[in-house]
Amino acid sequence: MVEAVVGANWGDEGKGKITDMLSEKADIIVRFQGGANAGHTIVNNYGKFALHTLPSGVFYSHTTSVIANGVAVNIPVIINEIRSLTDRGVPEPKIMVSNRAQIVMPYHILFDEYEEERLGKNSFGSTKSGIAPFYSDKYAKTGFQISELFDEELLSKKVVSTCEKKNVLLEHLYHKPLLDPDELLKTLHEYRDMIEPYVGDVSLFLHNAIKEGKTILLEGQLGTLKDPDHGIYPMVTSSPTLAGYGAIGAGIPPYEIKKVVTVCKAYSSAVGAGAFVSEIFGDEADELRRRGGDGGEYGATTGRPRRMGWFDCVASKYGCRLQGTTDVAFTVLDVLGYLDEIPVCVAYEIDGEETTEFPVTAKLEKAKPVIKKLPGWKTDIRGIKKYEDLPENCRKYIEFVESQLGYPITMVSNGPAREDIIYR
Repeated sequence: MVEAVVGANWGDEGKGKITDMLSEKADIIVRFQGGANAGHTIVNNYGKFALHTLPSGVFYSHTTSVIANGVAVNIPVIINEIRSLTDRGVPEPKIMVSNRAQIVMPYHILFDEYEEERLGKNSFGSTKSGIAPFYSDKYAKTGFQISELFDEELLSKKVVSTCEKKNVLLEHLYHKPLLDPDELLKTLHEYRDMIEPYVGDVSLFLHNAIKEGKTILLEGQLGTLKDPDHGIYPMVTSSPTLAGYGAIGAGIPPYEIKKVVTVCKAYSSAVGAGAFVSEIFGDEADELRRRGGDGGEYGATTGRPRRMGWFDCVASKYGCRLQGTTDVAFTVLDVLGYLDEIPVCVAYEIDGEETTEFPVTAKLEKAKPVIKKLPGWKTDIRGIKKYEDLPENCRKYIEFVESQLGYPITMVSNGPAREDIIYR
């Protein structure tokens, strides 16, 4: 049985917690896209952790954590992340990294920084983790696959030709120091020695696991609205964020994905630039940001304050549709307990017309939110285990959102800890 856990919106929906929770009954957890440019915050009995590349199931000793072919693998980041867990008493996780995954090179991070600097006020708000240059090279077929680290002749030739190409840009576009092929080769030898113990044939491993009836969780990064095809292009990430890509990014048949848990926040937040129709500002945003998440709404990777907004039914319905949602996990509901009334964006007004369908970016930039206010419940709902024990207005809020989405909310998260969950 293969299940996917993915985001409905801009990322930061609380996927890490949901994956961590579902991992208890899983055998294998797979990261299938993205890189160390976004994180998952996990709170469990070992403490509070921000993971960047490792799947959120690494805290269970019965699981295998897989970094699949679709991931941008920053080797030193992964090794440091493993160490950061074991240093804090987490048992050494079982990890497999696909031999077909590609490597985030040191120059990818430099090019990411240089390009943002060059664009100035028109920059993408990148986390400068090298992700866009990495995927550019992957699809231009000039990237380095992990398997190539173990072919010395090929590696030596490729390093020279890569430096020749990159140095043209460094010299003439960015006016920055040039790459040295010998230095780069030395770095890649270090990478090879670091990653060697973890490398394997992931798609074969998953094929056999499916045949044996194992439970596999696919963990996505970011959310629908950051997908390069279906998101708020060009303010998107560089690899598909949809559950459908899980099949490609992990090397399994698409028909094996039986369940898609789409994680949706009870309000909205976003990191990075781009259209965000239900965004709020000033004291109202500060208050929500301060109370939000676990310890406030700040990026798990960058520490940047997240942009805040009310729940967006238009974006979330679209996000769930594109993911192929079977179940919605509704998170951080407890945060809204301070409000007398809760604004919800139920439609967009574009050029004087109302719509409940999510538009392309050019139209999105002109959209104004149509707000409906629902009564708040003015109480702390943490610790509640049964749906019927939630305050009436809280249940009404959930049921209103569910009616707008058109997909069943089967899990409600009412706190940051693993056990703060209500099943419907």
